[in-house]
Amino acid sequence: MRRLGAALAVSLFALMPALGPASADTPADALVVAQNIDDIVSIDPAQAYEFSSGEYVTNTYDRLVQYDAVDTETLAPGLATSWEVDADAKTITFTLRDGVTFHSGNPLRGEDVVGSFERVVVLNKAPAFILTQLGWTPENIREMVTADGNTVTVRYAGDFAPSFVLNVLAARPASVVDMETVMANAVDGDLGNAWLNRNSAGTGPFSLRAYRPAEMLALTANEDYFAGAPAMKQVVIRHVPEAATQRLLLESGDVDMAKNLTPDQVAGLADDSGIDVETYPQAAVHWISFNQKVDALTDPAVWEAARWLVDYEGMASSFLDGQMEVHQAFWPAGFPGAVTDIPFSYDPEKARAILEEAGVELPIRVTLDVINSTPFTDMAQALQASFAPAGIEFEILPGTGAQVITRYRGRAHEAMLLYWGPDFMDPHSNAKAFAYNTNNSDDAYQSTTTWRNAWQPSDATNAKTMAALAEPDAERRLEMYRELQREMQEVAPFVVMFQAVKQVAMADDVEGFVNGATSDFVYYRLVTKE
Repeated sequence: MRRLGAALAVSLFALMPALGPASADTPADALVVAQNIDDIVSIDPAQAYEFSSGEYVTNTYDRLVQYDAVDTETLAPGLATSWEVDADAKTITFTLRDGVTFHSGNPLRGEDVVGSFERVVVLNKAPAFILTQLGWTPENIREMVTADGNTVTVRYAGDFAPSFVLNVLAARPASVVDMETVMANAVDGDLGNAWLNRNSAGTGPFSLRAYRPAEMLALTANEDYFAGAPAMKQVVIRHVPEAATQRLLLESGDVDMAKNLTPDQVAGLADDSGIDVETYPQAAVHWISFNQKVDALTDPAVWEAARWLVDYEGMASSFLDGQMEVHQAFWPAGFPGAVTDIPFSYDPEKARAILEEAGVELPIRVTLDVINSTPFTDMAQALQASFAPAGIEFEILPGTGAQVITRYRGRAHEAMLLYWGPDFMDPHSNAKAFAYNTNNSDDAYQSTTTWRNAWQPSDATNAKTMAALAEPDAERRLEMYRELQREMQEVAPFVVMFQAVKQVAMADDVEGFVNGATSDFVYYRLVTKE
């Protein structure tokens, strides 16, 4: 086995004495990961809404139904073994799995399901809308979700297909927490939110051993997990923002896996017989958006010109090679209903003509918020260079993932370079984020890119989004989402540029790692080290 470097040994073994003394080889039952995790704002499943926190929640909590490591494309039983649908009455009745216990040892109860859903709705943090779209409110939640012994009945209000509801219940905020433990640690009516940002209270294959923001996450295997104990007794996710450092740690054997290498670093590993690189298509789309609170960015001609000021192919064929593919619609390729044609290319002369014809006063000077790590800073510099010939000048404002995302959620940015992944596997997840906003007031927080960019689509567009959600004919429904994507390509204050492709480099003795299309589908429970 490879040996831990001195710096890692100090932090890793100090936190996890069960792994043995610092002079020992890396244990066969411990996985050490180098990853940029500074995007984490919260690890409470009622609040977690970032990519890295999504990975954490998936490995520490379960839902009634879920997409599992064994098959990330099929909705399967989770904490419920079966369910019955009454579409006319708009109810789904779940039968809970016997013998499941939380990390505390407390048994799973129907009341834990009811309480978990209730605290999401009452706390009303970033991902709460995923559940409240079912018609749930703090006032009615205990009428909409009820428990009787090992049976939980979920009611919903709205013209939704049951499959849509099940996908909602498989989403991150529908994770079930140990309500007895959580409420015992509640302070000042926070429903245990502060405590759950330092501890785990799930039934998942791992529990949280330690968390230090922008430094590390350490997980311990749940030996009593209902689907079988993980082979890895410990998983340590070490915050390493620099891609070059990740590669060095992997090559020296100080980590088993590096998740944020650049394409040139990946290419440099080609001849290393001890390292494998696996590629995983991702559902995240990357875009640049313009806050409509900024007067200089409100003219639709600015948005139209911007679509012709991105050097899509130039970036994708150089520093993004192998990590992103050109994609220009809000629903990712590979999923039913996605628009995959590429109508825009880099044409600064055309963009400048659009701006001049509209009488836009130039130059426009605007700040561009960006996460201070690769490939985002490289993308920002490329955009700075490609927009300048048309008279749009970016001042790049780098920050940690948490800082950038917090500014975005507070509508405090001007221009924003960021990414968006579906909250659940249904086109409505992204359609609501990119093509729907009926209340644009500052006090009407919504976890959508429309609201966060202070943009309200037309009443007709809002109506189309909700009509697509209710459409009973499956193929017609997908065509309605295609129409919405094409409309947003023409009229929205954002430019979708790429779809992510995840490359993970790992030691060749690591097997069984699962990285699905979203951060919610990243699993460690099947990992082994030969």
